[in-house]
Amino acid sequence: MPTLLLCFDAPLQSWGTMSRFVVRDTATEPTKSGVVGLLAAARGVARDDTDEIAKLAALRLGVRVDREGVVERDYHTVQNVPTTAGTGHRTVVTERYYLADALFLVGLEGDPGLLAELYQAVQRPRWPLFFGRKAFVPARPLVSTGAPGEPVTGRGLVDQPLEKALAEHPWLETRPWVRDRAEEQARQGTAPRLRLVIDTEPGDLAGELRHDHPISFAHGARRFGPRTVRVDHLDLTRKLITGDVSCT
Repeated sequence: MPTLLLCFDAPLQSWGTMSRFVVRDTATEPTKSGVVGLLAAARGVARDDTDEIAKLAALRLGVRVDREGVVERDYHTVQNVPTTAGTGHRTVVTERYYLADALFLVGLEGDPGLLAELYQAVQRPRWPLFFGRKAFVPARPLVSTGAPGEPVTGRGLVDQPLEKALAEHPWLETRPWVRDRAEEQARQGTAPRLRLVIDTEPGDLAGELRHDHPISFAHGARRFGPRTVRVDHLDLTRKLITGDVSCT
């Protein structure tokens, strides 16, 4: 079964899981709802089009964390918020959490026709693409087009199952000093391991429950269901570090 491989890279990202007005959190990797939302924007799917959202949510998701991010807190105050008694106004303190300097390889496995459409859509999106907040736009293309001199990025459509595609795709890190250090560590057998978060069956005894499977993005009626993921780790080998990431 084919897999669509995307690169998620930006100075800041935000992948909310249980956000409310006062506190808006972020996961440490892209959520299912966040990825589906981005793909829906690429295709121009309306928020209340539950049938199209269901098709996207049915794709199996896997994330490889090529660079762990740092969770940062942004302190906000909102003035002139009406009191519950309706007799005055108050100032509300809110906290927004963001993921800084993170880098992900995102894989989607499923219907070949839908994946082919998504491959084209992320290259020519109907609506702007962003990583959780409208200001958090991609730092490089999500997929490779094979153009000379383009940035290192996701390979796009590959004829591999999800786990194999994530395990064999070259490392997306582009900073020379980080790559040099990782290659030296790999030679010494001390290279870091890359975290993997992959959709699995609900009955998987090693699975973890996440409540981020999107059902509807409609204003005032956002709904999400559970999904089960398996968390694993992948050795960062010299082959992953030095591999050719051009489109194949």
